[in-house]
Order: sequence, then C-alpha cells, then structure tokens
Amino acid sequence: MGLLAGYMVPHPPIAVHEIGRGEEKKIQKTLDAFEEVAEDIARLKPETIVLTSPHSVMYRDYFHISPGVGARGSFGRFGAGGVCISVRYDMELTDAISSAADDAGFPAGTAGERDPELDHGTMVPLYFVHQKYKDYRLVRIGLSGLPLTDHYVLGKMIRAEADRLGRRWIFIGSGDLSHCQKKDGPYGYRPEGPAYDRKIMEVMGRGDFGALSGFDEQLLDDSMECGHRSFTIMGGAFDGTKVKSRMLSHEATFGVGYGICIYRPLSEEPGSFSVSSLKE
Repeated sequence: MGLLAGYMVPHPPIAVHEIGRGEEKKIQKTLDAFEEVAEDIARLKPETIVLTSPHSVMYRDYFHISPGVGARGSFGRFGAGGVCISVRYDMELTDAISSAADDAGFPAGTAGERDPELDHGTMVPLYFVHQKYKDYRLVRIGLSGLPLTDHYVLGKMIRAEADRLGRRWIFIGSGDLSHCQKKDGPYGYRPEGPAYDRKIMEVMGRGDFGALSGFDEQLLDDSMECGHRSFTIMGGAFDGTKVKSRMLSHEATFGVGYGICIYRPLSEEPGSFSVSSLKE
C-alpha cells in the first residue's frame, strides 16, 4: 500500500502521433521516456493516479479538485478530434482530500468547476499511459496562484489522505518547463528560459523536492515556465520520504522545455505530515 512512484512529465500535444503526424519524431527522447513511464506504471498497477495539471481549472487563491464520477476529453482543438481520453475519478479520495482541506481551513476542494472536460495537461500523459494501463481511478487537481509553499502543503495533504485510505497510488506531476528557449520558438528567446531548465532539471534530477519552494518567483515568470507548481505539489507528497530519482530525458527542440523523471520512495523519515499540523 501507499505511494508507489512519482513522475515528472510534460504535456506537448505534438507528442500525440495523431497530432504530430511525424513531427513528434523530432522529440524522440521524450517519446521514449513517455513509453518507459507508461511501462513502469503498468508494472506497478496502481489503484489510483493523482495528476496535477496547469491546464485544469485554476484559481488565484484556491486549488480545484475535479468532482464527479469521471470525465472525458478530446484533442479536437489540436486537429485530432477522433482521439479521446476517458477516466473514472476516485471519488472517495477526492472527497477525503476536500474534507481534510475544509477541516484545516485550507483553500482546496471541488467547488467552482467551470469546465468538466479533460484538459491537454491531463490527456497527453494519459494518452501514453492508456497504451499500457487503464485499470485505475484518477484524482485531477489544478494549480493556483497561491505561494509555492501552499502547493507543497497540498501535496502533503494528498499523501496523508491517500495513505489513510490505504490506496496503492502514484503521482503524475504534469508540466512543461520554460517556453522561451529559442528565437524561432513560439515565444521567442529569453536567457531565463535555459537558465530555468538547467536549474529545475538539476533539482528534479536528484529529487531535491524541498528546493522547489525556494525558486525565485521572478525567474519563474521570466522563464515562462508551466509546470513548477505541479512539481511542487508532487514534491510535497514525497515530504519525509527518501527517494531514488532517475532522469530519463530533457529536450527543448521546439523552444519549450520537456523533462521526464521517475521517483521511487525508499524510506520514511521522522516528521511525517498530519492534517492537524496545518492548524498549529
């Protein structure tokens, strides 16, 4: 039982063959790493996948957890409407996290859903996972404009509730890196782009999750990163746990950074999280 693994992954729609139509081969390292992640998940056979996405419902001062029985989405906006992803939600874990947040006065829950359809930050990783494994239920969580430390706390809360319910689960932190790494890229070039990618891949490559909350917010803004808060929530889920980390790939072929890493929990350390600690 418990947290089986964590995965840092990007979500480039072009990686989906029906969208890339051959262009995806330009990021072959990313594709190979996605396949390795999917195979790893299939071996673990988790009951639940917790996935955080920058493109799910997002509020400035609130973390939205997708409610309901399940959801569906397609890649229609990317010219591949025939490619659809459907998921069933882990309603018990969703409700448990929401209740724990409410009890602690923490701004997270299922209120305020604006669009129930799956976003591409969710669907791209699951496109690869579903080629190998589908027997799971999902908890989908959006990011917020709150401080990085709050994102880390949310990860600890997710871990506490998943463990309390005895789930065999994994965490997928979905997010691209800097969007400004090439002059001919969609957002042009800024030196902060490659600088952020070097720093985040160093930190995530060694599984130093505690360092995520210490990143300068100006660097995050100037680099036009996408996934830092997603990775920080995942980092909180591993708080108090030694991990074995493995960096699979990093590419910025199209001017946007894509990084993939795998994390395995090794042992618990003193000072594990409890919801009551939020009240202190």
